[in-house]
Amino acid sequence: MGLLDDLLASVTAPPTGGRPMGQRQPQAGAGGPDMNRVLMVLLPIVLAMLAGRSASQSQSGAGPAAGGGFGGLGDLLGSLLGGSGGGGGGGLGDLLGQLQRAGYGAQADSWVSRGQNQALPTNAIEQIFGRGGLAEIARRAGLSEADTSRGLSQLLPEVVDNVTPEGQVPEADALLASVQALGRRYGVA
Repeated sequence: MGLLDDLLASVTAPPTGGRPMGQRQPQAGAGGPDMNRVLMVLLPIVLAMLAGRSASQSQSGAGPAAGGGFGGLGDLLGSLLGGSGGGGGGGLGDLLGQLQRAGYGAQADSWVSRGQNQALPTNAIEQIFGRGGLAEIARRAGLSEADTSRGLSQLLPEVVDNVTPEGQVPEADALLASVQALGRRYGVA
């Protein structure tokens, strides 16, 4: 899983700065340790984004990974993506549709399908969410817009790849279960 495993390793590393034997140094990107913090702040937001619509539809989701712990952040992100709540894949389907509309369909397809993920340029985030949407995500996360763009451009490919292990968008219930499991694994659920 790469980035997510590195992120988890950086969060669970001993406080002395040492790392368990055999574990590689986290490679969170050009931002170093501060980028690890950015990614950990954004991870629950990305999880809420992916599950937000299916969580609101089912009314059974609880906790941040289901959109419930963000004061409606999952719904806000769904509205930023132009989601109707009725499409397959919930928030993930909305995100993939917005990526297509913004001209990043090839990247999105690579994240869902098996194989290597194509990178998403940092400047793509503003195109996907709009200037106001990016500003709102940054404000709610307590981050700068630049850090938010950088973090989302790194997290989205990894998280989407993780919740689509079969190479296709899962049904809403399976997606929600996958998002919640990922949240629990990284301590954000």
